[in-house]
Amino acid sequence: MKNKLKVLRAERGWSQAILGEKLDVSRQSINAIEGQRYDPSLPLAFKIAKLFGQKIEDIFED
Repeated sequence: MKNKLKVLRAERGWSQAILGEKLDVSRQSINAIEGQRYDPSLPLAFKIAKLFGQKIEDIFED
């Protein structure tokens, strides 16, 4: 699944580790999502969308 997570994270100057802490997941999980090797669970996708103040469909696309 394509996503804008890396762009959104970079706009805020956050490292993958910082974003992971904010979402309560590992840096490796953030890396895998950004690299499109892992699709987040629905609850995690909601947390990501809420953190960035966007809709899930604005961050992730099929």
